[in-house]
Amino acid sequence: MSFFAVCPAPTGRYRRFSMAPPPESGLRPDTAPEAALRHIVAGCHADLLKYRAIVLKSARPNGIHQTRVALRRLRAAFGLFRDAVHGPAVRALSAEAKWLARECGAARDLQVFLTETVSDVPPLVRRIGRRLADIHLRHARAALSGARFAAFDRGLTAFVSRSPAPAPDVRLDAFGRAVLDMHRAKALRRGRKLHTFDAERLHRLRIAIKKLRYAATFLASAFASKEAKPYIEATVRLQGALGALNDRAVAAQMLADLATAARPTEDVAPPLKALAKQVASGEKRRRRRLERAWKDFRKAERFWRA
Repeated sequence: MSFFAVCPAPTGRYRRFSMAPPPESGLRPDTAPEAALRHIVAGCHADLLKYRAIVLKSARPNGIHQTRVALRRLRAAFGLFRDAVHGPAVRALSAEAKWLARECGAARDLQVFLTETVSDVPPLVRRIGRRLADIHLRHARAALSGARFAAFDRGLTAFVSRSPAPAPDVRLDAFGRAVLDMHRAKALRRGRKLHTFDAERLHRLRIAIKKLRYAATFLASAFASKEAKPYIEATVRLQGALGALNDRAVAAQMLADLATAARPTEDVAPPLKALAKQVASGEKRRRRRLERAWKDFRKAERFWRA
């Protein structure tokens, strides 16, 4: 069974970012940063194994999506805490998470394109998409079941279970204020003159917002603030608006891949041209949505300074 045989109909272009993830639980203001990272990595590792099992056994779309989310969260956690916890083991684990996410990327990108970026996909394109999705899924499964993944899995287990180093006199709330201030400042700098941005600058802003969103989610429980949830939700909405514009950039590659995967007897040019036109439409609407989300984000109260 293919991805798209089990895909529900999309409920909206931005449903991937429709809600904020729950803040990381189990962390206190006085938790040491190294202990916090191990706690976060343990949770991400558990999610990775859970959704990897789905990918290996079925074609349910949520499997590949959540597998890649777990890998991205791992990379974000290692990056967030790099000033407190570093060394070759951490760098190696982060690099392997990046590699695995990339190996799963083609499957997820095609799924997003055919189920969220465009609507009313012609039967011929859907049929070609199913064939291409099966190829991408086999590729992801190979990466998630090979010796390299097994070594990565062992490395994560060892990292989580390793005896902690003597804790420096640094609390998680103090560490969190510094890194959240840094990520917010970077996002604000990258968002200046937003209305003039091209695809490359929008992409750079999206990456900055994504890192801020992960940081806020990981660190929220270190702050007893009711402002944490609305702040995270503001970053989610902004990331969704930026993602909708990024989908348009990714769509060009997806259309090219579908054209290449077509058989000689399949006249796919006309339906792909129609989908390309659909992708190009709505630019002004997406830009307005982005400007509203950016305005809301800038007004959101910093929960770590509340």
